[in-house]
Amino acid sequence: MGNARLLVVEDDVDIANMLKIYFTGLQYDVDVAHRGRDALEKVKHALPHLIVLDIMLPDIDGYEVCRNLRTSTRTSHIPVIFLTQKDERSDKLQGLELGADDYITKPFDIEELKLRVQGAIRRSERESLTDPRSGLPAGRLIEEQLRRIIREKEWSLLDVRVNNFDSFKDVYGFVAGDDVLRFAAMVIGEVVDELGTTSDFIGHAGGDNFIIITTDEAAPKIRQRLKERFANEVLTHYNFIDRQQGFIQAPTAEGGVEKVGFMTFAAGLVSPSLQSFADIREITELAAEARRQDAAATPAS
Repeated sequence: MGNARLLVVEDDVDIANMLKIYFTGLQYDVDVAHRGRDALEKVKHALPHLIVLDIMLPDIDGYEVCRNLRTSTRTSHIPVIFLTQKDERSDKLQGLELGADDYITKPFDIEELKLRVQGAIRRSERESLTDPRSGLPAGRLIEEQLRRIIREKEWSLLDVRVNNFDSFKDVYGFVAGDDVLRFAAMVIGEVVDELGTTSDFIGHAGGDNFIIITTDEAAPKIRQRLKERFANEVLTHYNFIDRQQGFIQAPTAEGGVEKVGFMTFAAGLVSPSLQSFADIREITELAAEARRQDAAATPAS
């Protein structure tokens, strides 16, 4: 379960700190919010793999937080475990109706909470709902979105991929590679928040490949901003010497080395206003083709 991101939303500072220390010791990345609105703000900046959510909060209650998460396309997939003093059946039903994944009452057994957290994250990954590295929706959730949009008009899909990612991973290792994927997901999230709408969808299609579904109007602006930001900010993932010389020396299959430029985003754009699609496979094939053309047009640095 290494590096799964956990958001604990709890106004009792002692309980929040205890959960942070306990789950950090189990190799989770733990963030804490003491108010409901702070939690919603934090989720915007980095998608957690799971949220432990207290129902009684000082501003908006946990139900309201959960309702908010479930109605936004970007956050509807995140598993939620409610943490509450209440033991009333009606409260439990209200939580489950809102799409909570589990429910645990205070005072709780920390070991039991641990097992429930692990179970919910595993379930989410097993059903290929989320990618374990980025926390973004994966396989099945991406397909559901494609089935939804093929019946609609006025949408655009961006197929985004990281150029030169495999060479970077060969030189810097897979841990650094996973960091780049998390960074890519963060940049995509921030740009879509800035230029897109709340009903836009971001998915992690596997490896170094991401999908964005947005409006016709926002798509070209998102594409442009993404490419600029990623190219500038990804440089911090390289060491000083590589940054200075402007390339990396990557191993080749023949046992030699070759100069490889820095990572950039290639992004293909498709839309029913530009193409017609018979089925969802055609959407993804045409988007991948547009992305390959974009990659070919990007000059190697």
